[in-house]
Amino acid sequence: MSKTARWRSAALPIASTALVLALAGPAAASAPAAATATTTATTTAPDAAADSKPDAAGPRVPATSTHRPVGTTSARLVDRDRPDPWRPDTPSRELMVTFWYPTDSGRGAHAPYLSPELSAALYGTDAPAGVRTGAVAGARPAPGRHPLVLLSPGFGLSRTTLTALGEELAARGYAVAAVDHTYETLVEFPGGRIEPCLVCGREGTDPDFGATASRVRAADLRFVIDRLTAPGGRGPVRGLAVDPGRIAAVGHSLGGAAALEAMAEDRRISAAANLDGSVWIPPTGLRSRPVLLFSAQLGGSPGATGNWEDTWKQLTGPRYWVDLPTAGHLSFSDEHWVVDALGSREQLPADSGPDLFGTVRGERALAATRAYLGAFLDRHLLGRPAPLLDRPSRAFPEVRFAK
Repeated sequence: MSKTARWRSAALPIASTALVLALAGPAAASAPAAATATTTATTTAPDAAADSKPDAAGPRVPATSTHRPVGTTSARLVDRDRPDPWRPDTPSRELMVTFWYPTDSGRGAHAPYLSPELSAALYGTDAPAGVRTGAVAGARPAPGRHPLVLLSPGFGLSRTTLTALGEELAARGYAVAAVDHTYETLVEFPGGRIEPCLVCGREGTDPDFGATASRVRAADLRFVIDRLTAPGGRGPVRGLAVDPGRIAAVGHSLGGAAALEAMAEDRRISAAANLDGSVWIPPTGLRSRPVLLFSAQLGGSPGATGNWEDTWKQLTGPRYWVDLPTAGHLSFSDEHWVVDALGSREQLPADSGPDLFGTVRGERALAATRAYLGAFLDRHLLGRPAPLLDRPSRAFPEVRFAK
């Protein structure tokens, strides 16, 4: 597998390592990495407290396109019918999930981005903990049934790296659930317990790791759907109702592969989007359901291109493949615009910056990702017109149609 195809799968811990260096400079080299961090945090989970200083210094999650108020909360979910696949001595699979959803009032304290303790464990600095979100902690969900979008982050990355996408989709009217896949990154649970990344490093020694992880993540996503669509409306978020007939799975990197696998396994998922992730399992069983592929630097990625060419041929429903040539692999996540907002991109190692971030500014990459992903979901979950998917756009001249 080529170097580019390899990092495109996010089956490398270099993403987190590079961000540590970018955010904290040379001193961060001695900070604990994702694969070796221990459960030493003693504070509450990042979502247990709200930001009481809305005017505090720190970059803000870019405003959504609709400016509709968004609420958020997080929950610990336990699948007692499934032993943990990465830790056989644990009889249940334990997950942390962040939910974003439309709300009728924007009043209240905004939720924290993540706790200083988790930030330090993930990145070697508490700087990302200063990011200010646009979602109100614990706000009451707007009435009615909302279409559901599941989000799966890249390998080694926290669910917090999909915050900007989560807020945008909620502002468009979707209920959004971003899942931390336990033991594939550091995960903070209520009470301040931080579980380590037990499987970081296995991707370099196990040729079947990508497929195994895709299936593990697909099972996680299916369990979250089960909880959100449980009879009696007793879901993990009080007052939040989702429409079981309108569900999509979206993922970045390995999360994108998992989104396709989840849709192949679960007929309740009616659309899936893969943001720059290699596909580890042939996408069979999709039953002509729509798929969006959104890539970075297509022309310079022969290994990844071949992977997606094979995937493209097996898609039998509505399919879209768009490319942002100036982007890098992390441009589809918060990692890119956060690095830019903190003014530390120039500290990246010279040989990793282009692959990870390309040449585009982070907020511009985010705007394109939000626009094309939003258009795809609006068309296939809400039945709305989405001309952005049909032809090149003057609003985004840098985005190309690969197919």
